[in-house]
Amino acid sequence: MRGPAARSPLTFIALTFGMSIGFWLIGAVTDRFSVELPGRLPISSLMASAPLLAAVVLISKENNSGGVKRLLRRAFDCTSITPKVWYAPAVLLMPGVMLVSYGVMRLLGQPLPELEISLAAIPVVFVFFLAGAVCEELGWMGYAADPLRERWSVPGTGLALGVVWGVWHIIPYAQAGHAPAWIVWQCVYTIALRIIIVWLYDNTGKSVFAAILCHTSSNVGWFLFPNSGSHYNPAVTGIIAALAVVCAVHRGGWRSGRRGRFTSFPGAGRPRPCYGRDAGLRG
Repeated sequence: MRGPAARSPLTFIALTFGMSIGFWLIGAVTDRFSVELPGRLPISSLMASAPLLAAVVLISKENNSGGVKRLLRRAFDCTSITPKVWYAPAVLLMPGVMLVSYGVMRLLGQPLPELEISLAAIPVVFVFFLAGAVCEELGWMGYAADPLRERWSVPGTGLALGVVWGVWHIIPYAQAGHAPAWIVWQCVYTIALRIIIVWLYDNTGKSVFAAILCHTSSNVGWFLFPNSGSHYNPAVTGIIAALAVVCAVHRGGWRSGRRGRFTSFPGAGRPRPCYGRDAGLRG
């Protein structure tokens, strides 16, 4: 049975991109299903399933007995999140970034409608984005992150995965009708978000559930931006998210090696070791 260090993130990335091609092609010939996706997302956004599928294929080929089941269980590994105070940044940090960016845009005099939140829509949107985040994070964090973390610092791991993650999103961004400048700034936000997700993952005992919560809350925060994200400005939000990264890692977060840890949030501690019989997936 192969452990995390024996995995090839490059193989995972190549397979994820390969599995996404079909969704990109469908998105090129049609804009929507008969039922519109939340936030007017293009059909190619359903490529969110590709990271999970890639991880399942690779784990199956590794002859990792029970590996797929262990991977799927990590989607709800709530017990790894200790102390429970880490739920606060996992759930509130990225919506907070969105709220601050809204305030900054108003201060800059950018045209914005009044902030209105549809409480009835939040549960539906949350479930939709949660499903996508589960599929993505079981692949990016549940499979690909640990071998990178064995070699690099947390921000280094987040930067590497974030760049790939941003490039992976370029075609759906373009198919949604966004201009090149919008896409570049959104990639800045995407990279910052991935570094924050890795930061949370490393400080919550390698909890994929924490990564899923952060990813979901980011998407929900975007959707709640006025008119389902139509007034969202990634240039403002990307800069604010980058500043959040600097704040998160300013106390020791740039140290390399898998034993490095963050101390910038109250209660931060060393991730629990996950070797032994569960090493095939927990890292």
